[in-house]
Amino acid sequence: MKSWNLEISISSTASRSSQSFTSSSGPQSTRESTQAGGGFRTRVEDLELLRAIATSKVFTEFERAFTEATGLPVALEPVQSCRLSFHDRRGEGPFCALMARENGPCEACLQSQSQVAHAAMENSHTTVCNARSCETVVPLRLGNRVIGLLRTGPVLPRKPGKPRFQRTRKLLTSWGTKPDQNVLRGAYFETRVVSRGRHAAAVKLLSIFAAHLVIMSNQILIQRDNTEPPMITKAKDFIREHYAEDLRLPQVAQFANASPFYFCKVFKRATGLTFTKFLSRVRIESSRNLLINPQRRVSEVAYEVGFQSLTQFNRVFQKLLGQSPTEFRLKLRNGDKARLS
Repeated sequence: MKSWNLEISISSTASRSSQSFTSSSGPQSTRESTQAGGGFRTRVEDLELLRAIATSKVFTEFERAFTEATGLPVALEPVQSCRLSFHDRRGEGPFCALMARENGPCEACLQSQSQVAHAAMENSHTTVCNARSCETVVPLRLGNRVIGLLRTGPVLPRKPGKPRFQRTRKLLTSWGTKPDQNVLRGAYFETRVVSRGRHAAAVKLLSIFAAHLVIMSNQILIQRDNTEPPMITKAKDFIREHYAEDLRLPQVAQFANASPFYFCKVFKRATGLTFTKFLSRVRIESSRNLLINPQRRVSEVAYEVGFQSLTQFNRVFQKLLGQSPTEFRLKLRNGDKARLS
C-alpha cells in the first residue's frame, strides 16, 4: 500500500492503491495570508478529495483497463507535484525508468513535468521532452478551479533512429550522466511508439474519464458533507485555523467536545489519518507556499508553520514529499528559470 503524501503521485496500480509570496512574520499573519480567499483550505480539501478518488474502485479499474488497452501508464496527481509521474508504475517505459535513477535527467524530467502541468490549466496539453517523447496532461476542473491532473505517456510519435539516439546520448553526457551505452541504447529503442491517431484516441479516453471523475467528485463532496461527523468537520476546521500554534490532541479533542481516546478513534475512521499525520500534512502544505519566497530561511518557515525544531521539519518534509525543503526550493528555482528561458 502506497502512503498518501501531499504532493505525491496518487494514482493506484493493479497490485496496490496509493493512498504566493507571503512576507508575514508570525503565525496569525501566516494564517491570514495563506487562507486569503480560502486558497489554503481549498488546496488541502482538494488533496483529500483526490485521495478519495485515487483509492476508489472506479479509478483503479480504469487505470488497469487503460494501461492494458493502450500499454501506457496513467497517473492522477495534485496540480503541484514534485515526483516523477510514472516511476514504478505499470506501463513505465524502460528508458524513463533508467532516467529516473539519474540525477540530471530526473531534474530535467521534473521541470518538463511542471511545465506541461502549467500549460494544462485550461485544456489538455501535450509536450515533448528532451528525449523527444510526448507526455499528455488532462485537467480535472471542478467549477472554476483545477483540482488535479490526469497524465499519460511518454510515447514516441515515430520509431526512433540512430541520429535521435545520438543527440539524446550527448545531452545525457552534458548533464554528467554516463549510463552503460548498451543498456541506454536498449532502453531508448524500447520506448513505446504510438501513432498520432492512436495517441489522440487515448487522450480522448482520458478527457472523457476526467469529466466522469468531476461528476464523481461532486458526489463524494455531497456524500462527505452528509456522512462526516460534525465533530470531525469542526475539528478539521480548527486544525486548519490553528496549525501554526503548538497544537495538541487534547486541545483539539476538547474543542470537538470529545475525549482524546474517542476523538482519535473517530478521526482516524473518518479521515484515514491520525491526528498527528493530518496536522503534519496541513503544516507541510503551508510551508510549501512560504518556501516559494527565496528571502525566507528554511528555519524561519519551519517555526512559522508550527514545527518545534528544524530537524523535525526536515524529517517530516522529507517523509511526505520525498525531498528536503532545500531540494524543493532548488527545483522551484530551476523550474522558474526553465519557464523564462
